[in-house]
Formats: sequence, structure tokens, C-alpha cells
Amino acid sequence: MSTFALVGFDLDRFVADTLAEDLGTAHPDGGIDVTSTAVIPAGTRFAGEMRTREPVTVAGLPLAEAFFRALDPCVRCELRIAEGEEIAAGTVLLRLEGDARALLTAERSALNTVQHLSGIATLTRRYVQAMNRASCTLLDTRKTLPGLRALEKYAVRMGGGENHRMGLWDAAMIKDNHVLVAGSVAEAVRRAREAGIADIICEVDSLDQIEPALRAGATRLLLDNMDADTLREAVARVAGRVPTEASGGITLDTIAAKAAAGVDYISVGRLTQSAPAADIGLDFTPL
Repeated sequence: MSTFALVGFDLDRFVADTLAEDLGTAHPDGGIDVTSTAVIPAGTRFAGEMRTREPVTVAGLPLAEAFFRALDPCVRCELRIAEGEEIAAGTVLLRLEGDARALLTAERSALNTVQHLSGIATLTRRYVQAMNRASCTLLDTRKTLPGLRALEKYAVRMGGGENHRMGLWDAAMIKDNHVLVAGSVAEAVRRAREAGIADIICEVDSLDQIEPALRAGATRLLLDNMDADTLREAVARVAGRVPTEASGGITLDTIAAKAAAGVDYISVGRLTQSAPAADIGLDFTPL
């Protein structure tokens, strides 16, 4: 049996809530997989293989096991691939043997989770490879599905990226609307410093905002929607005083040039916002 733990994530609750949603536990006539109960005789056993139909970077297999084990505590589950591993099409990810009704009931929840998280990990790995610069770190953003942030950011790590802020609590990020209310970049940063915030990321969308942000005490500059040449000039002006981060509209076609401009970080919202689900299937055989 595998173990899976993330800070701030309750695996048992996630599994229970997901299965309850699929089974309609909150509905008066719910709480049952009517198809499997009607069609599959009690006591029938299945063997199954989860297999990828395309090259992927894997994430989420321990969660799949947790879904099957929640409905069949005696299930035999063999995880064949390590989290974060790149695999070819046709590779078997896990093998199962257990109660047929339970495995069929848990199937979609398990697949949805692995397909989604592996999709994020796979896209992240593509961005890391396209960036082609070890000195620059790929970051995610807060553009995650409600309730799935911890898992989606985990998948980014499995793909070779790192996490930006986990939420609104672990660093200040001053953006254009904050500046609009405060009156200037310098005033917004000053207020954050006076509030005792240690990590202050300040978004700048023009070169002339760099010095005011730095003088006021920003600890990182987010260089927003700048082309590669402007990024290079911004990095030169910062001159290593704080880390720099490129963000906004970064694609697989543009990330290498923007990384080559010398920034320390590149953040990409589409890692979690737009990653397609991985093409992974699960086939069962009666025993």
C-alpha cells in the first residue's frame, strides 16, 4: 500500500467527497452505483490494468489506489510507475485485482484524478524542456481549480516545475489594482513593508517602475507581459539586487527566449489552468 501526504491536503476527505459526489450520496435516491449493482453479481472479481495511450509524465497514482482501496479494502494494487516518471505510450501504470463492483464504482474517480494530474505534469515537463535553461525556474500560479490547488501544484512539481505562492497568505504580490488604490508602485510596496511582510513580490509593467519598487523594498520583481528584449533591459537595470520573474502570455514557443533574457523565474498560469487531460485508460478482465 502506497502512502501519500501533502501539507494542507486531507486525502481521506478528498476520496470520500469525490466518491460521494459520483454516488449521489446527498440525493434521496442516491448512494449506490445502480449499474454495477444490477449487472455485476455480488462476489465477482476483476483484474485490471491502467495504461497510458500517449507519452506522459505521471502524477496521481497513489490517489487512484486510495479510491479503489476505499471501496475494497482488500484490493491488490501494484503501482508500476514512480510519480514524476516520463513514460511511453502503452506503458502499464498500475495493476489491480479485487471486487468487481467496487473497482467499477471507483474507476471514474481514479481515472479522472490521474488523467488530470498527469496532464498537468506532462505540460509542465514540456515547458521545462522548452525553456532549456537550468538557471531559470519554472513556476505555477494561483490559477487552479477550486479545491484542487494542493493536488495541481503537486502535479507541477512532478513535472519538474516549482510552486509560486500557495495562496494569498504566504507572500505579498502587489499587482496593478493594488497600485491603483495605493497611488503608486512605491507607496504600495511601502505599505506592505510597514505591515511587516517579509516577501513582497511587486508586478511592474514598465521599466520606469523598477527603481521605485526596489527603493521601497520589493524583494522580487514580476516583469509583466514584457518581450524578450525588454526583459533583458529590465534584468540589467535590476542588476541582481532582487530575483526577477517573467510572467504573462508565456507559451512553449516564447519561453526559451524569455528565459535567455536572464530572469530567475518564469511563471505560467496555463500549467494548471489549461493543461489537457492525459489519455489514460483502465481495462478490466473477469477472474
